[in-house]
Amino acid sequence: MDNSYIARSLSLRVGQRLLIDDISLQLSAAGMTALIGPNGAGKSTLLRLLTGFLTPDSGERRVEGRPLESWTPEALSRRRAVMLQRTQLHADWPVETVIAMGRSPWGKTPDLQTVRRVMAETGCDHLAGRRYPSLSGGEQQRVQLARCLAQLWRDDAPQGWLFLDEPTSALDLYYQQHLLRLLKRLTRSGLLHVCIVLHDLNLAALWADHILLMHQGKLVAEGHAA
Repeated sequence: MDNSYIARSLSLRVGQRLLIDDISLQLSAAGMTALIGPNGAGKSTLLRLLTGFLTPDSGERRVEGRPLESWTPEALSRRRAVMLQRTQLHADWPVETVIAMGRSPWGKTPDLQTVRRVMAETGCDHLAGRRYPSLSGGEQQRVQLARCLAQLWRDDAPQGWLFLDEPTSALDLYYQQHLLRLLKRLTRSGLLHVCIVLHDLNLAALWADHILLMHQGKLVAEGHAA
């Protein structure tokens, strides 16, 4: 079985502007890859291309040996979860309901055990019973991360590919470290790969296994964190 997530020669143009310029990369079955670069470098656009939220003008994406386009939405959702930079959710739902949405690819019956587990892991357990719109930006980020982990949770651990677009941007220093430490620990199972967009080079160097540097839509450097 091919346990990799591959992009080959991805390019995307909007009007006269080339947003992504011939990018190729390969993510292994486990570990943490950080996408870094200045504002406007194309990090969020690349993440949307990798995960299927955008369609490239050229190039291909392969998930575990298969073209991304060949996966059914349900099957892909069981292997790939995405937390975008801005998640538009205005429903007045309890926190537990929002997190339980992550279990929808696995059936209609709520998996309360998994919901409680990921709430505890992400520091959301004290938010139980709160309504999602009443939460602060940082609290909403933690709830959305818990939802993504619930989506990939199988056999007592998350498995698959977790793509996160600046998931720590609204967090204080404590929760930045807490959540990145959690993600690092979860990748050590060998069953989870985290691809995370970060602005803070220090955080990327501290927690990522592999770092990709983007500039003006190009992948200009990559390497392993020290």
